[in-house]
Amino acid sequence: MDSTIEKLLLQVQKPGRYTGGELNAVVKDKDKVDVRFAFCFPDEYQIGMSHLGMKILYGLLNSREDCWCERVFAPWTDMEALMRENGVPLYALESLDPVSDFDIIGFTLQYELSFTNILNMLDLAGVPLRAKDRTELKNLVIAGGPCACNPEPIADFIDLFSLGEGEEITHEIVDLYKQAKLEGWSKQAFLEKAAQIDGVYVPSFYEITYKEDGTIGGITPTHGAPEKVTKRIVKDLNSMYFPEDFVVPFIETVHDRIMLEVMRGCVRGCRFCQAGFIYRPLREKDSALLNGQGVALCESTGYEEISLSSLSTSDYSHLEDLLSDMLPWTERDKVNLSLPSLRIDNFSPELMEKVAKVRKSGLTFAPEAGTQRLRDVINKNISEEEIMNTCRTAFEGGYTSVKLYFMLGLPTETLEDVEGIAETAQRVVDLYYSLPNRPKGKSVSVSVSVSSFVPKPFTPFEFEPQDTRETLRQKQAHLLASLRSKKISLSWHNVNVSFLEGVLARGDRRLCGVIEQAWRRGCHFDSWDECFKIDVWEQVMQELGVDPAFYANRRRSFEEIQPWAHIDFGVSKAFLIRENKKAHEGLTTPNCRQQCSGCAANKLLGGACFA
Repeated sequence: MDSTIEKLLLQVQKPGRYTGGELNAVVKDKDKVDVRFAFCFPDEYQIGMSHLGMKILYGLLNSREDCWCERVFAPWTDMEALMRENGVPLYALESLDPVSDFDIIGFTLQYELSFTNILNMLDLAGVPLRAKDRTELKNLVIAGGPCACNPEPIADFIDLFSLGEGEEITHEIVDLYKQAKLEGWSKQAFLEKAAQIDGVYVPSFYEITYKEDGTIGGITPTHGAPEKVTKRIVKDLNSMYFPEDFVVPFIETVHDRIMLEVMRGCVRGCRFCQAGFIYRPLREKDSALLNGQGVALCESTGYEEISLSSLSTSDYSHLEDLLSDMLPWTERDKVNLSLPSLRIDNFSPELMEKVAKVRKSGLTFAPEAGTQRLRDVINKNISEEEIMNTCRTAFEGGYTSVKLYFMLGLPTETLEDVEGIAETAQRVVDLYYSLPNRPKGKSVSVSVSVSSFVPKPFTPFEFEPQDTRETLRQKQAHLLASLRSKKISLSWHNVNVSFLEGVLARGDRRLCGVIEQAWRRGCHFDSWDECFKIDVWEQVMQELGVDPAFYANRRRSFEEIQPWAHIDFGVSKAFLIRENKKAHEGLTTPNCRQQCSGCAANKLLGGACFA
């Protein structure tokens, strides 16, 4: 290890974040590869190392003999200060080489509040922030992930975006880059060719005009770029690359376990949920394949917990088969199985019995809204009776702890809906004490976690205004005053954080300057309470003449050109408008397995549909 880095590690918290050398990390001879790829996660190590997408693409790229992919994370504030003080640039963990040595610098965009970290990491690497200032082919900055569905707020900093799922498109980008490097193309020539790859969006090839009222007047492609860029998907998850091993950290991470992705997409259509729409259409993995991957990963990593992950794991149609295959060997080898994302309306006693064998902690469910009226508005498609039946099943199965997720600020929400959250939690408490066969001598614990609704692109609520911060604070106070039992604990999100997320989620290119100025004044790690500086963000927006309410708190007409109008994530605008109108009428839409709602996402599979 570099002696300068080694000295710094003696002065920081959790030095294991910065050393590399973990089990299953891939080390290659850099002189024997054609393309070096820095995979950058714009947050700290413990969060980035918990991300399944990074594990998949790291393994995928390193399976190529001509490419070496290394991991890069945002150093925490103590390490960053020492790096800047001692002239140590941002480096990759496998080789400890500076990020500026790499051909491709790739960022994953998991949440909007990581945008300033991208700038901070580029600056710490000594790489120019703006795409126009990086004139050479080297240090090509690319980005992908869920927040790439509206890439505009960071369009000035990124050379190209990879839209949708990365397993196939990443190979195509690297292949083209390798050819460009070997043949000595200019960066411009490479970008013009890359823009022809399905799913690649080159922001510098699109001109944006604005109307007098500040809304977008037009989006015009140049340099032969397509009018609309459609996301990429993997059609068959069974033939998709999946790693046989994961890098095993020296220190504890947020999700310190094996993650098996059982399916992609969701059949439910909850109108607030961006992931439920941008990951459509639903595709499932074969249960026997998943079981084999679980065995292999346990052997190669030594992990003693497996999480069956998806947007709604209890909707996986082969879950009973999968659990039947996995339980014998996981019980034998003392490997814990966890099932996140369980649905209230299909949590059967049989499933509970199987879950109870492997999961000893409390159960988590998400009613999302406190009244039936509002659950119908958001298309949650669960009833009060189903909520109570599910909790009864859990309590009779020996559970004494339930966590319930709700949202404040949903479209059409009233104070009566807010009170409904407290009343639902109280009914769960009362139910527990009414059961003759509840666990004896134990009290119940109901945790209520309340987030603030943020309207997101490619959802039926992309047109809706976000509640103002004042309104959200009033609703939080009203909810707190409505609680009647000490058995209920309440937690909520910082409304300033949700407000900034709302601004960035539906922003346009005029926010690039805001993000850069906020970063220059010390904003990064914005999703961390101890680092968040809302006063700086507000001051910057005021100085630059940007009205945050224009992005967050304004209702948008169906005719308005949205900043992401030239991006296609599968669901049609006509469908989103239909769903928005149904929400305001209080009408629900059946899930995809009951009836096709015509969202248009199945065109990505050539028209196959559950209906």
